[in-house]
Amino acid sequence: MLMKEYRICMPLTVEEYRIGQLYMISKHSHEQSDRGEGVEVVQNEPYEDPTHGCGQFTEKRLYLNSKLPSWARAVVPKIFYVTEKAWNYYPYTITEYTCSFLPKFSIHIETKYEDNKGSNDNIFDSEPKDEDTEVCFIDIAYDDIPERYYKEAEDLRFFRSEKTSRGPLPEGWRDTQRPIMCSYKLVTVKFEVWGLQTRVEQFVHKVVRDVLLLGHRQAFAWVDEWIDMTLDEVREYERATQEATNEKIRMFPPAISISETPLPSAARSGPSSAPSTPLSTDAPEFLSVPKDRPRKKSAPETLTLPDRRGSGYRLPSFFAWHSAPPQPE
Repeated sequence: MLMKEYRICMPLTVEEYRIGQLYMISKHSHEQSDRGEGVEVVQNEPYEDPTHGCGQFTEKRLYLNSKLPSWARAVVPKIFYVTEKAWNYYPYTITEYTCSFLPKFSIHIETKYEDNKGSNDNIFDSEPKDEDTEVCFIDIAYDDIPERYYKEAEDLRFFRSEKTSRGPLPEGWRDTQRPIMCSYKLVTVKFEVWGLQTRVEQFVHKVVRDVLLLGHRQAFAWVDEWIDMTLDEVREYERATQEATNEKIRMFPPAISISETPLPSAARSGPSSAPSTPLSTDAPEFLSVPKDRPRKKSAPETLTLPDRRGSGYRLPSFFAWHSAPPQPE
């Protein structure tokens, strides 16, 4: 098990971000779903918890079979998906991911939102956490992203909102920007396979970090599309978009079904999570980085691990947003 705390600041208030997050996830899920693959919403309904009160429960399936390497497609049934279960008691949430193909793999994300610049070092004090848990700040304007995800319209160093007059975001913007809020995310990754655990868990954290970076960039870059919405309006947008997205998925139904891997008991009984940032983030092929704008070279897109025969194999490419050099077990 590897746990890290991520802090992502936004030039928004906590209440504004509630709308922007729902809008961003719905729009992105629809854009990324096609020909039987993408994000299918299984449930999205009000939910009441005796401790946390009224919230929203969502269950989604992210179908990813075509993103597997060829060797895996030969042995994996045509239906391959990641299950996301989330309970949203905004501004407190938890999201759980499990995988139909990797039963020993899970991601647990606990999130709290506050109107500050990421300065609360004790926000998760009530939760069990290792004293050595690494804290990682994510800068939505200046952290590097893989070139294939870059869009000039979403470059927050130059973006300015017409409706809010916020942006562009200069160097050090977190110290001067008002309003400002922070998403605090305590992320636990488990991959309980002897000999691979450390390297895979480190790799998945790099994936998670990249997903968080891209999703939060988009939430602010699309601010003029959602800033005038009420919560009821964005819920209606969410409902209509989910219906259209599910229709795209069902046009090409998978031929085989796999029973879902049950969540750990902590996930079933614990407080719940907001809809989380989508796992699939590929940009269209024709989008490229301007030649006159050099960017850092992104990390390798796949993690290569040795098998017993000495040859390499690659993890399914839905993990391939970012990777870090593997550390010795």
